[in-house]
Amino acid sequence: MVWTKSPQSLIDLFDKSVPSSVTVSRRRMFGYPAAFANGNLFIGLHQNDFIMRLSEEDRTRFSAEYGERIFEPMKGRRMREYVRLPEELLTDARKRAPWIKQSLEYAKGIKPKVRRKK
Repeated sequence: MVWTKSPQSLIDLFDKSVPSSVTVSRRRMFGYPAAFANGNLFIGLHQNDFIMRLSEEDRTRFSAEYGERIFEPMKGRRMREYVRLPEELLTDARKRAPWIKQSLEYAKGIKPKVRRKK
Protein backbone atom coordinates (compact mmCIF):
# COMPACT_ATOMS: atom_id res chain seq x y z
CA MET A 1 0.00 0.00 0.00
CA VAL A 2 1.36 3.41 -0.95
CA TRP A 3 0.47 6.29 1.34
CA THR A 4 0.81 9.93 0.36
CA LYS A 5 2.82 12.42 2.36
CA SER A 6 0.97 14.85 4.59
CA PRO A 7 0.90 18.37 3.15
CA GLN A 8 3.39 20.77 4.73
CA SER A 9 0.53 22.99 5.92
CA LEU A 10 -0.88 20.07 7.94
CA ILE A 11 2.58 19.24 9.33
CA ASP A 12 2.99 22.88 10.40
CA LEU A 13 -0.45 22.81 12.04
CA PHE A 14 0.45 19.61 13.86
CA ASP A 15 3.72 21.13 15.11
CA LYS A 16 1.82 24.13 16.51
CA SER A 17 -0.78 21.85 18.12
CA VAL A 18 1.50 19.51 20.10
CA PRO A 19 1.33 20.50 23.78
CA SER A 20 4.59 21.48 25.46
CA SER A 21 4.99 19.07 28.34
CA VAL A 22 7.67 16.82 29.78
CA THR A 23 5.19 13.96 29.43
CA VAL A 24 4.91 14.45 25.64
CA SER A 25 7.39 12.95 23.21
CA ARG A 26 7.45 13.22 19.45
CA ARG A 27 8.48 10.67 16.88
CA ARG A 28 7.31 9.35 13.57
CA MET A 29 4.77 6.60 13.19
CA PHE A 30 4.53 5.00 9.75
CA GLY A 31 6.56 7.97 8.49
CA TYR A 32 4.14 10.59 9.82
CA PRO A 33 4.61 13.02 12.74
CA ALA A 34 3.09 11.75 15.98
CA ALA A 35 2.95 12.74 19.65
CA PHE A 36 2.95 10.29 22.54
CA ALA A 37 2.28 10.34 26.29
CA ASN A 38 3.46 7.36 28.38
CA GLY A 39 4.44 5.75 25.08
CA ASN A 40 0.81 5.97 23.89
CA LEU A 41 -0.06 7.80 20.69
CA PHE A 42 -2.51 10.61 21.33
CA ILE A 43 -2.29 12.80 18.21
CA GLY A 44 -0.70 12.33 14.82
CA LEU A 45 -0.97 12.69 11.10
CA HIS A 46 -1.80 10.14 8.44
CA GLN A 47 -1.86 11.30 4.84
CA ASN A 48 -4.34 14.22 4.82
CA ASP A 49 -5.80 13.42 8.24
CA PHE A 50 -5.01 14.86 11.65
CA ILE A 51 -5.94 12.08 14.08
CA MET A 52 -6.61 12.08 17.79
CA ARG A 53 -7.18 9.38 20.41
CA LEU A 54 -10.20 9.84 22.67
CA SER A 55 -11.91 7.95 25.46
CA GLU A 56 -15.23 6.30 24.66
CA GLU A 57 -17.12 9.11 26.41
CA ASP A 58 -15.21 11.81 24.52
CA ARG A 59 -15.64 9.98 21.19
CA THR A 60 -19.40 9.94 21.80
CA ARG A 61 -19.37 13.70 22.42
CA PHE A 62 -17.08 14.27 19.44
CA SER A 63 -19.33 12.22 17.13
CA ALA A 64 -22.43 14.05 18.34
CA GLU A 65 -20.78 17.37 17.53
CA TYR A 66 -18.87 16.52 14.33
CA GLY A 67 -20.38 13.30 13.00
CA GLU A 68 -18.83 9.85 12.80
CA ARG A 69 -15.15 10.45 12.03
CA ILE A 70 -13.48 7.16 13.01
CA PHE A 71 -9.93 6.80 11.73
CA GLU A 72 -9.42 3.95 9.28
CA PRO A 73 -5.83 3.91 7.90
CA MET A 74 -6.71 1.04 5.56
CA LYS A 75 -10.15 0.09 4.33
CA GLY A 76 -11.76 -2.18 6.91
CA ARG A 77 -9.03 -1.49 9.52
CA ARG A 78 -10.69 0.85 12.02
CA MET A 79 -8.62 2.19 14.87
CA ARG A 80 -11.48 2.28 17.34
CA GLU A 81 -10.14 4.92 19.73
CA TYR A 82 -9.05 7.38 17.04
CA VAL A 83 -10.97 10.08 15.20
CA ARG A 84 -10.14 12.34 12.27
CA LEU A 85 -10.39 16.05 12.95
CA PRO A 86 -12.91 17.92 10.80
CA GLU A 87 -12.01 21.09 8.90
CA GLU A 88 -13.75 23.14 11.59
CA LEU A 89 -11.16 22.05 14.17
CA LEU A 90 -8.25 22.28 11.76
CA THR A 91 -9.01 25.93 11.10
CA ASP A 92 -9.78 26.99 14.69
CA ALA A 93 -7.03 26.55 17.29
CA ARG A 94 -9.33 27.60 20.14
CA LYS A 95 -11.78 24.78 19.31
CA ARG A 96 -9.00 22.28 18.64
CA ALA A 97 -6.99 22.86 21.84
CA PRO A 98 -9.53 21.47 24.35
CA TRP A 99 -9.91 18.28 22.32
CA ILE A 100 -6.14 17.82 22.14
CA LYS A 101 -5.96 18.37 25.90
CA GLN A 102 -8.62 15.64 26.38
CA SER A 103 -6.63 13.35 24.10
CA LEU A 104 -3.42 13.97 26.05
CA GLU A 105 -5.11 13.37 29.40
CA TYR A 106 -6.63 10.13 28.12
CA ALA A 107 -3.26 8.88 26.84
CA LYS A 108 -1.55 9.80 30.11
CA GLY A 109 -4.11 7.67 31.96
CA ILE A 110 -3.45 4.55 29.87
CA LYS A 111 -0.95 2.04 31.19
CA PRO A 112 2.49 2.97 29.77
CA LYS A 113 3.58 1.03 26.72
CA VAL A 114 6.64 -1.13 27.16
CA ARG A 115 8.93 -1.09 24.16
CA ARG A 116 9.99 -4.51 22.95
CA LYS A 117 13.64 -5.20 22.38
CA LYS A 118 14.55 -6.23 18.87
